[in-house]
Amino acid sequence: MAAPSELRVSKDRKLLTVTFPGHAPFELPAEMLRVLSPSAEVQGHSPEQRVTVPNKRNVAILKVEPVGNYAVRITFDDFHDTGIFTWAYLATLGVEKAERWQGYLDELAEKGLSRG
Repeated sequence: MAAPSELRVSKDRKLLTVTFPGHAPFELPAEMLRVLSPSAEVQGHSPEQRVTVPNKRNVAILKVEPVGNYAVRITFDDFHDTGIFTWAYLATLGVEKAERWQGYLDELAEKGLSRG
């Protein structure tokens, strides 16, 4: 996956816009990025260990730092910063945004959790 031509954090720090060459920009909310973080803390080391993260409706992005030339590390204002978001993962989140978000909302409902 080619690197994005642009990564832009909104003024309110609640949205990351990712633009890949030749594609329309993807707008990824900070809340979605946080709850779907690729970190082991969220994803676990197997599907059975994956955690549903509640109460992140108001999370914001503190910083976005490059990791080599294949990914970024996003630090959120709850100080979660262990996920490495590869270009491929960001593209997948952009393409599958609606399905992944609905899956998250369904998991919250099944577990009696809230977005906060």
